Amino acid sequence: PVITNAPESQTGVAKGTLALICNATGNPRPRIDWRKDNKEISKNRYRIVPYVFESGSGSVLWIAPARKKKDKARYTCVASNRLGDVSESADVHFYDEEATPSGFPHIDINPTVKTVERSRAVSMECGISGSPTPSIRWFRNYQPLYLNGTRIRMDPITGKLLVVNKTTFPGSLIISTSNDTDNGKYHCSGTNVHGTVFSKGTSIYVKERIVYPRFSIPPRKSYDVKINDPFNLTFPPQPRNFHGEAASTTSIHLTWDRPNWGGASSFDITSYMVFYNCSSPSCSSQITFEPVKEFTLGRLRPNTRYDIRLAAQTVHGVGAETSMISVSTLSDVPSAPPEHLVVSPIDATSIRVTWEPPAKESRNGELTHYTVYYRQHGLESAAADMQVNGTSVVVQGLQPYTEYDVWLTASTTVGEGPRANAVVTTSQSTPAAPPSDVDLQALNSSAVRVRWSPLPTHHRNGDIRGYQIAYAISDVITGRTLFRTVYNEGRRENILESTITKLRPKTRYSVSVSAFTVRGAGPASPPKYVTTLGEGGDLGLAEVSTTTVWLRWLPPSGIDVDSYKVSVNANVLQQETEIPEVGVRNLRPNTAYNFTLTTQHTGGDTDGWPSWLVARTSPQLLHTQPYVLNISEHGTVQVVLSRATNFATVKRYSVVVVPVNKKDVRHPSTLNHEVLVSNSISMKKRRRRRQTNGEMPYITAEFDAIDIEQIFVVGDAINYGGYINQVLVRGLSYKVFLRAMLKTPVSIFFIPSSRQSSLNPDPTDPTLLESSSDQLWILGPILAAIVILLIVFIILYTRRKKSKSGNQVKYMKPVSKHVTHEPHIQHDPVKMRRQNCKTPGMPSCDCSQRQIHPPISIHTFQHHVEQLRANDNLKFSQEYESIDPGQQFTWAQSTLEVNKPKNRYANVISYDHSRLTLSPIDGVPGSDYINANYISGFRRQNAYIATQGPMRETVSDFWRMVWEQRSSIICMMTKCEERCKVKCEQYWPSGGSETYGLISVTLIDELELATYCVRTFNVVKSGLSDRREIKHFQFTAWPDHGVPEHPTPVLNFMRRVKSHHQPDAGPIVVHCSAGVGRAGCFICIDAMLERIKYEETVDVYGQVTCMRAERNYMVQTEDQYIFIHDALLEAINSGNTELPAKDLFNHLHKLTTPDPDHPITGMELEFKRLASNKASASRFVSANLPCNKFKNRLVNILPYEGTRVCLQPIRGVEGSDYINASFIDGYRQKRAYIATQGPLPETTDDFWRTLWEHNSTIVVMLTKLREQGRDKCHQYWPAERSARYQYFVVDPMSEYSMQQYMLREFKVTDARDGQSRTVRQFQFTDWPEQAVPKSGEGFIDFIGQVHKTKEQFGQEGPITIHCSGVGRTGVFITLSLALERMRFENLVDMFQTVKMLRTQRPAMVQTEDQYQFCYRAALEYLGSFDHYAM
Repeated sequence: PVITNAPESQTGVAKGTLALICNATGNPRPRIDWRKDNKEISKNRYRIVPYVFESGSGSVLWIAPARKKKDKARYTCVASNRLGDVSESADVHFYDEEATPSGFPHIDINPTVKTVERSRAVSMECGISGSPTPSIRWFRNYQPLYLNGTRIRMDPITGKLLVVNKTTFPGSLIISTSNDTDNGKYHCSGTNVHGTVFSKGTSIYVKERIVYPRFSIPPRKSYDVKINDPFNLTFPPQPRNFHGEAASTTSIHLTWDRPNWGGASSFDITSYMVFYNCSSPSCSSQITFEPVKEFTLGRLRPNTRYDIRLAAQTVHGVGAETSMISVSTLSDVPSAPPEHLVVSPIDATSIRVTWEPPAKESRNGELTHYTVYYRQHGLESAAADMQVNGTSVVVQGLQPYTEYDVWLTASTTVGEGPRANAVVTTSQSTPAAPPSDVDLQALNSSAVRVRWSPLPTHHRNGDIRGYQIAYAISDVITGRTLFRTVYNEGRRENILESTITKLRPKTRYSVSVSAFTVRGAGPASPPKYVTTLGEGGDLGLAEVSTTTVWLRWLPPSGIDVDSYKVSVNANVLQQETEIPEVGVRNLRPNTAYNFTLTTQHTGGDTDGWPSWLVARTSPQLLHTQPYVLNISEHGTVQVVLSRATNFATVKRYSVVVVPVNKKDVRHPSTLNHEVLVSNSISMKKRRRRRQTNGEMPYITAEFDAIDIEQIFVVGDAINYGGYINQVLVRGLSYKVFLRAMLKTPVSIFFIPSSRQSSLNPDPTDPTLLESSSDQLWILGPILAAIVILLIVFIILYTRRKKSKSGNQVKYMKPVSKHVTHEPHIQHDPVKMRRQNCKTPGMPSCDCSQRQIHPPISIHTFQHHVEQLRANDNLKFSQEYESIDPGQQFTWAQSTLEVNKPKNRYANVISYDHSRLTLSPIDGVPGSDYINANYISGFRRQNAYIATQGPMRETVSDFWRMVWEQRSSIICMMTKCEERCKVKCEQYWPSGGSETYGLISVTLIDELELATYCVRTFNVVKSGLSDRREIKHFQFTAWPDHGVPEHPTPVLNFMRRVKSHHQPDAGPIVVHCSAGVGRAGCFICIDAMLERIKYEETVDVYGQVTCMRAERNYMVQTEDQYIFIHDALLEAINSGNTELPAKDLFNHLHKLTTPDPDHPITGMELEFKRLASNKASASRFVSANLPCNKFKNRLVNILPYEGTRVCLQPIRGVEGSDYINASFIDGYRQKRAYIATQGPLPETTDDFWRTLWEHNSTIVVMLTKLREQGRDKCHQYWPAERSARYQYFVVDPMSEYSMQQYMLREFKVTDARDGQSRTVRQFQFTDWPEQAVPKSGEGFIDFIGQVHKTKEQFGQEGPITIHCSGVGRTGVFITLSLALERMRFENLVDMFQTVKMLRTQRPAMVQTEDQYQFCYRAALEYLGSFDHYAM
């Protein structure tokens, strides 16, 4: 393939139109595709119009309406056949409407609709101004119109010149002989150096008109002629002395004498005709003018030779022509810039500029030279220039890596023409200067830290990729120089420090630093010197617990050290020691800390021998402390141990006993493991000693694993895991706690059990557990103590016996050294909640509510809802208030100071047990937190993630969550802003790609529908090759207050979401603003729909109860709770009626075929289901006011209050804001239609007010004025002369009679301010007075013509539709929506489409015949070509 006409880069206006044209030839004929930024283009967003010509094929990409950010891109035309493919690209940019530069093309006169008889001439004016004068181009039916210069022409020289306010606008399109191919929609565009502008589309209608023959110039009845004199009845002689000379660049002055009649009496010359042409066929023309002796021929091309002839004309015809004369117009400046300007960098200081001359017809004279201008981008100084005779030049002496504006002009002897523009950046070079402020610091015996300042911008000469550090031993002359290279990570951060390692102790080094770009390194900084420290250091971890880190190091050699100082997190904590080890206490669990070690000499001076490391404290996994179960008379104590929450990470558990010393109460996390081991009796020590000092803490047992709840006997003298369980000493008090050692390859991490205990009567006591072999101090004889113990034992035994019938915890006999296999004690709050909220439909239910709120069968669900609604929703209120709020769980992570700013609302938090935990980032406290919880669905744990709307500070956390959870669907139930309040940060790119933390998000596609948006993202994590596609669904129809009036839009939205859900994907992420109200509604409805599918029961009460155990406030209001019931009831009653378009024929056949076992057809049943819901009178407040009742044509067809069209009230006139009309949503646009009744005489003024106030310029009338002897509609328009309706004067402009409809055009003027606009009325005349049309094809054509007309005139207001009531109007809108959905989604759901309409206006599609007609018309549409292009 060869691209013969490549797309051109353009600059347009936001909300306007741009078109890119691409033609290609090849054999086989190539196919042309378009790509946007090297990605497949969305055909839903852009119109692509292919066409073919004799030697190839073409395609036009239309961008309308243009979006400044989203449509700014590089568009590539790809022509391909089986032999290969080629491509060409063009860049598209946009100005805001109010920010266009001076001289930008402007549409002064838009083309208007033209109607012409076949074979007659027609012209279409287009006025476009600008400086320089824009070049005009025409399009027909979205394809470029290539003018042939004869039948169709558009010539600023010979074409019609449009004059407005004494300003001339070339660009009229002239069709000399019209035919049927000229029917269609036309656009004109104007382009100059500043950009391109497009007119609104308009149409030419070609009609055939029968005209009887007649004389255009009747012959005279008689002539008086002398005998024997010559007589010429028709043709006069040629004019004499015909001369011409150039008058200007665009005109030639002609002179002549009258013809010589040869002595005979001359006849009256009625006019002269001049014929002229040039080398181009498009400039041939003729002009007729009044009988004068001179004439100036204008609108010619500069520097062009014209061949001219002249002839006289009488009433009898045109006479003989003169001999041809040739005259050339004067030269002018070029009217177009040089073409194909390409500017490319050669090296860091020079660029190459190449171009081609302007088109020949635009040169306007002999080109004398070209001028190249250039200057740095953004500077206002004068530009440098160079005059060139050729078509290329090299510009030298530029600055490296600098952006330059370059422009080029062509000149003739008259002057300089318009310029072509380009921007170029010179290549990178090496940096021009070294880094400054180089600072060296010896860290230890083998490491030196190097710091420096960045280069000034003007010295960088490119992107600084990193720095090179050169170092060598300074005292050795022949020493080898070593290099260390530091790269800027991702070229985003400027790394300004590095550490040189593996150096020699006590050695003097010289160090210098240089920066480098892709071109190499720049000059190095002057050398600086540093001496490494003596051997020693090597700061390392000895042991880690939840609140304590033990550090050890080697003392430096050759240095006298008085003391060591350990600083934590830049001196937040400091601790001094004289020995090379220390335990740093009072730290937070699971937190990363920076530890720095320095030495001090006598006098307090710091030696500057720092060593550092980063360590993280252990997480708090032991939340439940051991507690006393029983005390035996033998001096042993039974305690209950609980395992860690994340037990898989635990290597072993240690039971530690601490004898209580009133003078030294130590926290268990501060106990060093080595000390505990040394104090314990292990099997190795047993031979040497039988007992240790009874006052030191020790390990009494170790286990590789323990159960959820495990009973352990302290003091039974048995070996547990290599440690002897030492006998307790009577008279002493002990503290017992559990210690967990984690599985980590780096260091030893220990976790002590939690401080908090429900058994500890003193919550301020920092100890974990206090147990004693003798709970009372022995004040009497041993016998008295034994008696007391026996009494306690009997009481405990009695309580255990009683608890067997209750729900108390059952304890079994103590375990030995083996793990217990007794029943687990249930402490998991989620599992407890799920058990406690089960209903009789669920197995193993002990819930006290089971008799009150059981699951409901779908067959009785409607009756159940009606009972709840009784007495003004009384039972709904009672049931909702009885739901457990679920706030007995902890939310400690949400209240941490580091996490508080991440909560959008202070009272909406994340429970600790169900919160979603992110992967922590080292050194960033709270980096694992996000305000989000797992929510379980039907038969699936953690099916959803309920979260708040991301905040500016949490957007990167949100995308981290989506990535880590492998979620493929995000459901957004709010707008970003509602009622002028920010509800959610926009966390996705409006166009192209954006990076959030380490996650890059690219917008691939965006489809905006009336009630929701669907976006497709490509998501990539930095450093990984995995690329994921994520669907983003945003529901936009939830009102600012309350809930939607009808659940149908929500159910349609949820069906679309579920159609994209993959069972193996991660949880569905659902959020609104707080993540509890609307998000709770979505999750509850979705879970119940799944339950209905498998069990045919509904349990809203149970589902909401369980959801509140996982996130607080789920389903936030009673209205939302009621809405969930309404949505489920609607889903049960309506079922799923969506089907692929290809199955429509079989489905319609099934609906219309009678079943022998049933007396009615499926079509009748489906239509009856539409009418199942009756609206209450409270929805028709304004319509039922006494002042408005007379304005309603039918008492049963009234507008809902929520969707009615409101007029601007007239002061002092009650009800002046009312008209019987409703807004109806389209497929892709809110309020795309106004459905209204046929106007009454009393409401005609209100009808015109409606059109004006809501900018509706297209009216569709689907009835005659009278049908079957009854008035169906008042004639609300003037027939012949203008009429006034209240403030508005309506002038009839034209009327066209088509085969199936009438088209009327009116000029409507507001008499108050004089503003005018054109209103077009389409009246469909083929609808029979009874029943429905036999075929849907004509009605589909009519629908398509209406929407095409709306599009071509670019009006944003709704289409107003009326019949007498709502039936035919409903059919028109139903088919408009259904056909558009078939094109975009290839799906049909006629039932839900009509259902949606009926939620906005009652009884839309009024009869079963009309409903069936919608099906039949859609089926006919499937079998035809695409009439309906919007």
